[in-house]
Amino acid sequence: MSTAEAHHDDHDHHGPAPGFKRWLYTTNHKDIGTMYLLFSLIMFFVGGAMALVIRAELWTPGLQIVDPMFFNSMTTMHAIVMIFGVVMPAFVGLANWMIPMMLGAPDMALPRLNNWSFWIMPFAFTVMLSTLFMDSGGPAGGWTMYPPLTLQMGDSFAFVVFAIHFLGISSVMGSINIVATIFNMRAPGMTMMKMPLFVWTWLITAYLLIATIPVFAGAVTMLLTDRYFGTSFFSAAGGGDPVMYQHIFWFFGHPEVYILILPAFGIISSIIPTFARKPLFGYDSMVYATASIAFLSFIVWAHHMFTTGMPLAAELFFMFSTMMISVPTGVKVFNWVATMWRGSMTFETPMLFAVGFVVMFTIGGLSGLMLAITPADIQYHDTYFVVAHFHYVLVPGAIFSLMAATYYWMPKWTGNMYDEKLGKIHFWVSTIFVNLLFFPMHFVGLAGMPRRIPDYSLQFADWNAIASIGAFGFGFAQLIFVWVIIKCYRGGEKATDQVWEGADGLEWTVASPAPYHTFETAPEIK
Repeated sequence: MSTAEAHHDDHDHHGPAPGFKRWLYTTNHKDIGTMYLLFSLIMFFVGGAMALVIRAELWTPGLQIVDPMFFNSMTTMHAIVMIFGVVMPAFVGLANWMIPMMLGAPDMALPRLNNWSFWIMPFAFTVMLSTLFMDSGGPAGGWTMYPPLTLQMGDSFAFVVFAIHFLGISSVMGSINIVATIFNMRAPGMTMMKMPLFVWTWLITAYLLIATIPVFAGAVTMLLTDRYFGTSFFSAAGGGDPVMYQHIFWFFGHPEVYILILPAFGIISSIIPTFARKPLFGYDSMVYATASIAFLSFIVWAHHMFTTGMPLAAELFFMFSTMMISVPTGVKVFNWVATMWRGSMTFETPMLFAVGFVVMFTIGGLSGLMLAITPADIQYHDTYFVVAHFHYVLVPGAIFSLMAATYYWMPKWTGNMYDEKLGKIHFWVSTIFVNLLFFPMHFVGLAGMPRRIPDYSLQFADWNAIASIGAFGFGFAQLIFVWVIIKCYRGGEKATDQVWEGADGLEWTVASPAPYHTFETAPEIK
């Protein structure tokens, strides 16, 4: 064997690169999934710290802790970090880990692209968070970045736009990879209508991302040229229209909120059948409901804009189309409840989080239906009622589903069982405090307290104090979660082949259609 051949042979058979290089160069879907999940966990605490700054300031009326401009940049950054740094990367991490395994694929379709789409993200967030240390202060235009607020932001604005472009590139590349994997790498016999629902929800989410992120990129680029290159897309003085920005932004922003919840639906649709020990009720209708939610999400954007003086016909159109979204969402909630109905349920931690999701997500859905009604929304708009609504969807919704998924699949990832007792404590403490945090916001919102303000009128003091106690309780409860993860990673009871089997040895590992039978009798267990 020549020296070159020997060298080549050696190069083929050495394992992963040692230490940090292994993570930097990896194209393994599990490694990349792990990095996404860890990055998301770190950002969860960064974004959470920002939320605690906000709640500490709002503990009592008066300006006490932070400068009002810094308060504004906290409300802005908290949202951007939580959306683009926590929920989306965590779902992409789960997609990386689970989709190839659920489809019987050896890896993702585009492994090198996969590596790149992850490593762009820490870079983009470093740029974004660095703006907090600039002379002009961090971004302070709200996460929506409405002009003319953003046009007064100082030079940190350019860095924020730069970071958003990179986060968008990362999301679109990740989505293309997911679509390519699902269409091209399914195992023989795995037809589309046999895919687990988590795969379906991600396929649809990926299409939403590919369709909307470029719209957002266009909107922030127009803001940038208004600020630095003398254009006036959104400046009335130059013939532009600031409301046009709202239309462009929400055409991205509304599908975005479904991007943040559809993968959660997939997770919950995998967990509930397992712990109810019966197949998911209405698999086909779940797929169609997900697709119709995605379709409708594109034609409801102006329900965020009922107070901008739209024509009556437009207000009616957006009101009715928004109310229509509650139909497929109701189908989903019905199917989850029907799956649990007369099932042999056990309540391990993943199931607790899943049931908590169904109950509290529904509260968020009902307040969303209230906000859809134009004359009512004119009263609720820009109050804490809106904050309560979307946090009920995103915290006990998206975040709880991520926690459920972590507990559910952690034994598969690490080979060890997590500490069940600690997991249950984490669930109950989180659930009590998350309701203490967000439920009072409905009351102060209906009473007229505006959002995004560092100070408020005296009559709102009691509920704000309660919400702030809830915030600190919920924040510190997440340290239990971190400890459970560390403990599980370091060792513990070994997980079996069938982690979640019941007394009868039955496990529905994926939420695919079960053998056909009527629901008049229990399915026969072989």
